[in-house]
Amino acid sequence: MTRPTYLSAHFSYFEGVNTSHRQYDNTPPDAVYNNMLIAAQGMEKVREILGNKPISISSWYRSPQVNKAVKGSKNSAHMTGFAVDFVCPSYGAPLDVAKAIAHSGMNFDQVIHEFGRWVHISFDPRMRGQLLTFKPGASAPVIGLV
Repeated sequence: MTRPTYLSAHFSYFEGVNTSHRQYDNTPPDAVYNNMLIAAQGMEKVREILGNKPISISSWYRSPQVNKAVKGSKNSAHMTGFAVDFVCPSYGAPLDVAKAIAHSGMNFDQVIHEFGRWVHISFDPRMRGQLLTFKPGASAPVIGLV
């Protein structure tokens, strides 16, 4: 199946499947691709919250092989296409970005401030509204954005 170049107005299919682990096929199955379309609409809302500033995606869809290679969680929302890791330097530090999303009133499953370096957001349909922080060296997340 040929996929469109863009998942939404500002987010490309390439951004959604790009990985440094090119030895693995990172093509999402159709159901996961559909989830990526949902996540792309969520990311459009995030972009609006951040003043329509450019967002840089570091990780979106991960095939099970890619997820294992990056030592991702065994039940990572990246494997379902619902999770996106990103930064928005022209808005501010990852903590500032995470707080802006948290205080915006938008629906999300998780916003995680990860290692002070990026924001993880999930649009899993559970929409739990979890706010978490992973600190360097920690084996479990801290509840809240710190």
